[in-house]
Amino acid sequence: MIAELPVGPDFAAALRGPNLRVVAELKRSSPSKGVLDASLDAGARTALYVEGGATALSILTEPSRFGGSLSDLREARRAVQVPLLRKDFITDVVQLLEARAYGASAALLIARALAPEELALLASEAVAIGLTPLIEVRDERELERGLRVSRAVIGVNNRDLETLVIHPETGGRLIPMVPRERIAIFESGITDAAGVQVAAAAGADAVLIGSVLSTSDDPLTLLRALVAVPRRSRG
Repeated sequence: MIAELPVGPDFAAALRGPNLRVVAELKRSSPSKGVLDASLDAGARTALYVEGGATALSILTEPSRFGGSLSDLREARRAVQVPLLRKDFITDVVQLLEARAYGASAALLIARALAPEELALLASEAVAIGLTPLIEVRDERELERGLRVSRAVIGVNNRDLETLVIHPETGGRLIPMVPRERIAIFESGITDAAGVQVAAAAGADAVLIGSVLSTSDDPLTLLRALVAVPRRSRG
C-alpha cells in the first residue's frame, strides 16, 4: 500500500530559506506542563499554523503523555499540503510504516533512546520508504551518530529528557557543529521572537515550537512574528 502512495512534500527542502523556518507543533499536553489545550482540532489548527507562515508541521502521535494520535496525522494531511513530521517515541519499523501511510514526510528518531545500530537501521528504513529521518541529539556524541546518516535532518533538543529542564546553551553549542549543507533545527524553549533570534545566532535553519502556540490566544499573530527572523549563515 505504501509503495503506491505518492511521495510526500520534501521536509528538508521546506526548511531552507532567507528567514528561519518554523516547524509548528500540534501539542495538546506535555510531561513538563501537563494539559495545554485538550480541545485542539488537528485539521483546523494545522491550517491556521500554515496560514501564519509555518513551512512544516510536527504532529505528536504519542497518546498517554502528549494526547496525540495517528488520526491527528491523518487529519493534518487532509487539511494542509506542507511536510508533516511524525513526532513520537519511535523504536520499531512498523511505526515508520504507519507514519508514511498516514501522510508524514518525516519521522523523529531520538538518538538517546536508540542503540547506535537501531538508529542506523531505522534511519535507513525511513529513507527507503520515502521518509526523512529527523535525528534528535543533545550532546556531541549523539550529534556524531546523527551526522553519519547522510540524508538526516539534525534536531538539537535543549530540553533534558530525563529532568525536563531546558538548557538553551545546548543548541548554541551543537548547532554550529552541523555542516552547512545539513539542516539543523533548534528545539524546545522558544516562546517569542527573541528566542528565534537566539536560534538564528547559533546558525539554525529552523526552530520547532509547540507549547507556546498551543496555549496562545492569538497563534496566528504570534507565528507571523516568529517567521520574520532572518536566517544567519552557519560556520
